Amino acid sequence: MKKREKVAISNLEKRNYKWIYLFLLPSVVVFLIFYLQPIITVFYTSLTKWDGFNSPQFIGLKNYMDMFTNDAFLISLKNIVLWSVIASTLHMGFGVLVAFILYHKPRGWKFTRGVFMIPNVISAAAWAMIYKFIFNDDMGFLNNIIRKFNPDFHVQWFYNSPFAFWAVTCTWLFYSVIVTLIVLNDLMAIPEELTEAAKVDGATGWQITKNIHLPLCRNAIGTGIICSITARVAMYEQIALTTAGGPGDDTMNLPIILVKSIQDMKYGYANANGVIMFILGLVILAVVNKAFKMNESVY
Repeated sequence: MKKREKVAISNLEKRNYKWIYLFLLPSVVVFLIFYLQPIITVFYTSLTKWDGFNSPQFIGLKNYMDMFTNDAFLISLKNIVLWSVIASTLHMGFGVLVAFILYHKPRGWKFTRGVFMIPNVISAAAWAMIYKFIFNDDMGFLNNIIRKFNPDFHVQWFYNSPFAFWAVTCTWLFYSVIVTLIVLNDLMAIPEELTEAAKVDGATGWQITKNIHLPLCRNAIGTGIICSITARVAMYEQIALTTAGGPGDDTMNLPIILVKSIQDMKYGYANANGVIMFILGLVILAVVNKAFKMNESVY
């Protein structure tokens, strides 16, 4: 009897798997056509000299050698490292802090949540243009406030070094609603029994936050860091509409180099930059997954 039951269960599982494979098929086809095939094309054409019209000519690693001897490319890597550190500390920390404040529902928390989220529904391009006026030397809000205390203060933030780097950083630093939403969702999923048991044992609010809430939000925090850093790797609008990579190459990054290469009809070189961005994304994903043990259960 048991043998017949096992055979029946096995046949049922096989039938279920067929339906699973059938429903997965459209996603697999979409992935192969719109993701895998373009990725393979980018990797191959990064090894070629290609103007986008004529057939690609294989030149091996020359595009990569040219990149790593290009000062603008090296500065862009340095900027990515600095922005990644800022994104994973200040930007991420601010988002987590707001999530914990909203979780405890202080007076006016709904209003705060709404106000905090409103700026984040505005596009990055629109914010870049807004900040271009905020940091304007003549009519900008910031400089006019500073001149109340220092009448001789004159700085064109987006056009003078080293101020341009920090001006670009401010265009995204405090807009971390995605981080807040991800962490807040994990906080709200924590069973109340854990918090209540800790209070019964005499734990303070800070001890509950440090020893229960933060560890149980490990995956959410790791996900937020991945989103924040990869957004900095792919950041384009904020730089293109404010500094265009200048002054000099102070705010240069890989997407700016990629777009300029396409405009110069250097598609092979542009795709080499794309490959570097792709590899950086994989490295970030692997490092954060390892550091936060995101493949392990938090409960």
